[in-house]
Parts: sequence; structure tokens; C-alpha cells
Amino acid sequence: MRVLVTGASGLLGAATAHGIANRGHQVVVFQRRASGLPFDEVRGDILDVDALTHALVGAEAVVHLAAKVSITGTMADFERVNVEGTRLVLQGARAAGVKRFVYVSSPSVAHTGAPIVGAGAATASPQEARGPYAITKAQAELLALGEDRPGFSVVAIRPHLVWGPGDEQLIGRIITRARAGRLFLIDHGHALIDTTYIDNAASALVAAVERAAEPSVHGRAFVVTNGQPRTVAELLTQITRAAGLPGPTRSVPFAAAYGAGRVVERIWRVRESEPPLTGFLAEQLATAHWFDQRETRLALAWAPAVSLSEGFARLSRWYQLQGCDLPGVIWAGPTSSHPMPGSAH
Repeated sequence: MRVLVTGASGLLGAATAHGIANRGHQVVVFQRRASGLPFDEVRGDILDVDALTHALVGAEAVVHLAAKVSITGTMADFERVNVEGTRLVLQGARAAGVKRFVYVSSPSVAHTGAPIVGAGAATASPQEARGPYAITKAQAELLALGEDRPGFSVVAIRPHLVWGPGDEQLIGRIITRARAGRLFLIDHGHALIDTTYIDNAASALVAAVERAAEPSVHGRAFVVTNGQPRTVAELLTQITRAAGLPGPTRSVPFAAAYGAGRVVERIWRVRESEPPLTGFLAEQLATAHWFDQRETRLALAWAPAVSLSEGFARLSRWYQLQGCDLPGVIWAGPTSSHPMPGSAH
């Protein structure tokens, strides 16, 4: 197939494009800036109809990753990219004769603030989702799945907390805070959460492209994780140790962290930088969220190939190679005799 991947300049987009090509498909990538990837490339904004039309010529499948991913920003900004952008990609795809559409969503679309313990992919709820990102991703997912019909198979994949070497969304933020002495636990980091190693998230998206037309797949949403939940304390410790930094030792009660986060949100509304804490972030770090992966694996005929232990070993090796260019990082080698063997969120 000829497959268009939007948002390919990001870590997951690039990994997905390579994964699709490795399966023998032809890849076209679409994003605002040069991706540096060895594929046909069209540059443009997701709202640029002409650029989108050009990118979709001859495409048989689309993986739509382009989105505004941030913990700050106005609702209008999120709606413009996440909702209207998705609408335009869907319209363009149907007009171009695309047969398969994989919408890359987020578990946050169905997260209401309550703990998630061994759940599946609940229906996206813009009314109950927390924050502009989750709300607009929920709206876009419902929009995408609503377009599923004979001849145009749509599936939503919700990778949970994707991470890996070179990741700036999760790993980079954690390491930056650890270096600055601002990394702490909430309620001692006891909350159990899932994460997803980058290779596994990408291979799940490839599987979704290839199986999108199956009756058990199209029209549905699936959460993707490594299926190996760990406590927040374990995850943060493994990540910081991979970079040769000490793990977090300070803990703050949830009520105090949540209250401080809400205050910080109000202060940061007039700033362009990212706030050090928000109420949503405090809630995420203190609330269990891990998922039953049996239905996902069965429907997609997929399973994660890289365990958490191998993923953290790869992250450690990456930091070891990059250490000379990372201020404040002194490589000390592995410091845990019990590396984590999984990943999810």
C-alpha cells in the first residue's frame, strides 16, 4: 500500500513510518518541517488543504498522528489543530479514495480522574475528559470513528505514555526536572501505571494499518501498552538512573500538589513557557491507570516485542553514548539489580 503518515517529524511518527516501510509498503510523510526521513515528503500545515490534497494523491491508507500535544495553550488552539485538522484529513482522505484510516488517539480521552485498573478502551468522552488536549482528542476520535463505513475503515489507537531514546515529551521533561532538582513524587509514587516503549507503539500502529479492514478492528478504539504496569516511583527511578542521575526521593501529598498545580496554571496563563506543575499532571502522577491488553492483542494480532527491562537497557546505552553532550549527566552505569521488565501508558 501507499501510506501517508502525518506528524512524521515526531518520535512516534518517524518510528511508525520506518515500521510501515519495513513491511514493504510505500510511505509518504507530511509535517510542517523537514523530517529527515528517507521517504517521499510533503511539507505543510495540517490546515493547508492544498498541501494535504497533494500529500494524499495515490494514498490507500493514512496514519494520522499530527496533533497539538502540550499541557498549555488555549482551547481554540487545541481545537484548530486536533479537531479541525482531523476533520480536514478525514475529508481529504475520503475524497482521495483512501480505504484505511488509523487515528492516533490517547487514553486520556476516556479518563475522568478516577483510577483505571485493568480496563479496556472505554468510549471517548469530551464531556468528562480533563483539559484541552484530552477534550479535543476525544472530540477528534469520535469524529474519526463516526466516519467508519464500507470502503473506508477507521480505527483509533490509543498508545499510553510512549517513551524511548531521544523522546522529549516524557523522558526529556523528566530528565530536565531531575537535573534541576525539581523531580518529586506524589503520595510516594505508589500509583500503578502503564507505559509503552516506542518500538511497540509503532508496531501496533503498523498492525492497525494492515488489519484496519477486519470486522473485529474497524470502527473501534484500542488502548496500546507494554502490558507491564509499574509504580510511578519505579518508572521515574529507572528513567533517571538510565541518564546517570539519582532517582526522586522527595514526596508531596496529592492535595498539596494538586492545589499548587491549579495555582500555577492560573499564573502561567500569561507566560509562554511550560508550567512546572499543573492540576492535571498532579492527578496523573497520583492516580492508577493501567489497562487490560488482551482484546487489543487479539484484534490486532500484535504483541509488544520490547520489554520494559530491554527498553530501559536501550535508554541507558543511548545516554551513555550521548553523555558527553549532556550537561550535568555523569554516566555511572546501571545501579539497579532489578530492572523493570515491561511498559505501558
